[in-house]
Amino acid sequence: MRPVGRVLVAMSGGVDSAVAALLERDRGADVVAVTLKLWADERTDGSLACCSPEAVRGARALAHSLGLPHLTLDLEDSFRRAVVGAFVDGYRAGETPNPCVICNGDLRIDAMVELADRVGAAYLATGHYARLTDDGEGPLLAAAADERKDQTYMLSGVRPATLARLRFPLAELRKDEVREIAARHGLPVATKRESQDLCFLAGEGKRSFLRRHGGLTDRPGEIVTTSGEVLGEHRGHHHFTVGQRRGLGVANGAPLYVLGTDARANRVIVGHREELARTRVRLRDPRLHRPAERVDRVRLRYHSKALPCRVRPLGDGLELELAEPAYGVAPGQTACLLDGDRVIGRATIAA
Repeated sequence: MRPVGRVLVAMSGGVDSAVAALLERDRGADVVAVTLKLWADERTDGSLACCSPEAVRGARALAHSLGLPHLTLDLEDSFRRAVVGAFVDGYRAGETPNPCVICNGDLRIDAMVELADRVGAAYLATGHYARLTDDGEGPLLAAAADERKDQTYMLSGVRPATLARLRFPLAELRKDEVREIAARHGLPVATKRESQDLCFLAGEGKRSFLRRHGGLTDRPGEIVTTSGEVLGEHRGHHHFTVGQRRGLGVANGAPLYVLGTDARANRVIVGHREELARTRVRLRDPRLHRPAERVDRVRLRYHSKALPCRVRPLGDGLELELAEPAYGVAPGQTACLLDGDRVIGRATIAA
């Protein structure tokens, strides 16, 4: 049988990436493992973060137990600037940013593909739950077999040229099957708990993190209705996101939700659930892999259901017309643009 060739496998120290490496090895690939070091902070619980120094040590030991050479790629400086910086700036501006989409689309996956070139690997394999498909014009992401674990939303910023270099060994597996494979091979991570999505927040609350890294301290402001009626006081607009219900500290008969924040005035606007309903959504900074007219569905939050929609150009951005109302559409979040179950682009929610 012809050799499969060399494959670089991203190993985080968790069960998914470990099984991805195992499957690549067992299919005959010459596997080289790599772990990213993205974040080191005295307040971070490294056992919960996928790219901490603790994770690097754990992944290295795991790779060596599988007989695999292991490399470490230190991207911490770039991560602080591009990902953490955007996270802090987003909250300062009154938005709810999505740093994982930025990290995957603009930093870590491209960096690992570049490393694959340097070590002579044709592909980069990861433990993400996603599928690759080809519509005749090149590779696109498609939903994984395990819909509960599908991570295409978080990968929606990855460019097609990069997708052509990726492999997703877990594409057709469910999470319980992955754990069974790990247990069958005696991997110590078979029952390891999930890492936290926002790795730099592991073990530390968002309030403390924004204060330490962005200088966003508590600052009293008004909680108001859309008509301007003052209902109470809050401790800083950056503690709130659109759609939030808990932690408002005000009552008005029926439950109240955050409708929006005004960063300049340090004001939080609240209202009833029906006031959250949106059928038009403005998007900025679109990254489209196919023509906009092919977009027929959109996911406006990670793990939210895909909503039927139409899209049209609007200045430098796009406008979505939704076939049914969406609730809790938060500026700063990612809009994952779909053609059926294929990801054909992403954009940032502007309003």
